[in-house]
Amino acid sequence: MRISRKGAAIFLVLTVILALSFTNTALAGDIILNDLESKPVNLSAPAGKPAILFFWTTWCPYCRTELRALNKMYPQMEKEGLTVFAVNIGETGYKVERFLKNYALNMRVLLDKEGQAAENYEIGGVPTYILIDKSGKVVSLEHRLPEDYKSLLLK
Repeated sequence: MRISRKGAAIFLVLTVILALSFTNTALAGDIILNDLESKPVNLSAPAGKPAILFFWTTWCPYCRTELRALNKMYPQMEKEGLTVFAVNIGETGYKVERFLKNYALNMRVLLDKEGQAAENYEIGGVPTYILIDKSGKVVSLEHRLPEDYKSLLLK
């Protein structure tokens, strides 16, 4: 039995469609973390809004300073349409909650218990800010919040 080129092409297209229908529908870059209330958050798709991811730990003194500063700026950032997450790396929810009793944080705290998000974003230490534009592109990775964060995110 001989198959025409057109028949072979149709067979190939149908095979690809069938194969794709059995794969996970999440994009390869999707990173899902839980917040302190165990609600999942997809970091790669913060509702089409520009986002700031602040990676930190409880034991880092520089993180504490940055956390306080970011928390003061958070209400204005929210008004500007930015999504801001404080992403704790490698610590339990209990430890983070105990630590945060000394802080009145307004922003949502996410737990990267296994460090997978930190690894995916190639975090080289804490504190680290990752700025993601509304299209999902990382536009900055810094240890301090860039002074021009608005121009980077609100283009």
